[in-house]
Amino acid sequence: MAKVAVLGFGTVGSGVYEIIRDKSFIKTAGEEIDVKYLLDIRDFDNDEIKPYLTKDFNDIINDDEITVVAEVMGGLHPAYEFTKQLLQKGVSVVTSNKELVATYGPELLELAKENNALYMFEASVGGGIPVIRPMTICTKANDIKKIAGILNGTTNYILNEMFAKGKDFESALSDAQAKGYAEKNPAADVEGHDACRKLAILSSMAWGRFVDYNKIPTEGICNITLEDVKYAEAQNCVIKLIGYADVDAEGKIYASVSPMLVSKDMIISSVCDVFNAVSVTGDSLGEAMFYGRGAGKLPTASAVVADIIDCVRHSDSKPHNIEWEVTDEDIMQNYECKKHTYFVRCADTKENIKKYFDNAEFVEIKDNELGFTAADIAENEFRAALENVNSPIAVFKRL
Repeated sequence: MAKVAVLGFGTVGSGVYEIIRDKSFIKTAGEEIDVKYLLDIRDFDNDEIKPYLTKDFNDIINDDEITVVAEVMGGLHPAYEFTKQLLQKGVSVVTSNKELVATYGPELLELAKENNALYMFEASVGGGIPVIRPMTICTKANDIKKIAGILNGTTNYILNEMFAKGKDFESALSDAQAKGYAEKNPAADVEGHDACRKLAILSSMAWGRFVDYNKIPTEGICNITLEDVKYAEAQNCVIKLIGYADVDAEGKIYASVSPMLVSKDMIISSVCDVFNAVSVTGDSLGEAMFYGRGAGKLPTASAVVADIIDCVRHSDSKPHNIEWEVTDEDIMQNYECKKHTYFVRCADTKENIKKYFDNAEFVEIKDNELGFTAADIAENEFRAALENVNSPIAVFKRL
């Protein structure tokens, strides 16, 4: 019987416990899996879990029966210190902690390899959506060219409420908080940080080199207005918070997180509510889409338990097929030279805009304001030309 411990008995941790308690997957794992410890600093009245509860990490690290640990605490500390100690001992660790993976992933993967353990993190991106494992195994015959996705369910819900029900940002955010989709402090979601960390993990997976999320330009959705919604709809588009990454011929990586105009002709435009979707494009495969609930107790816990099962199945021979190279070389593309198609709202005239954007296409839905599209222009050239436009109100890239 494989003995496991769960670090953190919050939403995801309790889900992990419930799924393992069901024990319906014993044949899949090859042997029975049982929870021996639930680590949490809080007190619980639940008599069922009291035999497993501990507040002392030493109970886990000093117990040689523990072979796999699920770290679902969140945050960097003490999650990092606990994970490091476990891997150094040769105990495999699975996690849903995208901040930890995006910050210390290379070090923890190397520690796992050195100590014949596994470090797995399917649940760190897209909750219960299987995307890490397919990128590790199923797309091996491909050179991945591009990743684009809705990586945060909270922002997707808010934007969908703005488009479908005409709510302004603050009202949609309050509704998301009331339904438990957004935290009391929603900054990590609405400012794009959560999506940025997930994109860094996906990019590192795709191209085998550690992408530092601190180097990814990130913009959230806080400034989106109902006027922006009207302009998007006038162009048969929606606005989505998109994590986007690609690689050029020299192997340089471009990555960004920002609200983008997405044509309703694109499948990803129809992803609503708290759902996530990740599009991965390979040279042989073409585009593959991974879609599902990006968060939630049981969807996320199911991905954690799937990683636990893999660790148990490979307890004798551990496949170390995830490696992220860390190099002093600058692996990122020059963002200023990256070409995009932009949409701009402004209070200017067509005549003046045409002086600086000769290929501009215009959208007019209200007096004393217009929108225009500037296609296939480098960011530095766009920003320089935009300085000559009177009163720019909002700028969006197009997916």
